[in-house]
Amino acid sequence: MTIEQAQKNVDDWIKTVGVRYFSELTNMAILTEEVGELARIMARKYGDQSFKENESAINIGDEMADVLWVLICLANQTGVDLTEALQKNFEKKNSRDAERHQNNEKLK
Repeated sequence: MTIEQAQKNVDDWIKTVGVRYFSELTNMAILTEEVGELARIMARKYGDQSFKENESAINIGDEMADVLWVLICLANQTGVDLTEALQKNFEKKNSRDAERHQNNEKLK
């Protein structure tokens, strides 16, 4: 699935199953909540925290998809073409950071 298709699929789902989009501010709060859920899993799986007994079956991919879903909702609501935005972001990073990371002693 392309990013464009994902934006269309989310929009179609929202307009049929989901009834309508939540407000942009509500979706921003939901995005923050979803990122927090992902952060909790990352801290337990890759960091120093341990899983609680009821957290062992959590799927990190599903949590990442939740973050992506809400981000796509926000893009749709605000008229952002994520394919175009990501392409422009790559261009920015390729020009701005062309040598920055290669010259970073911390990364060697």
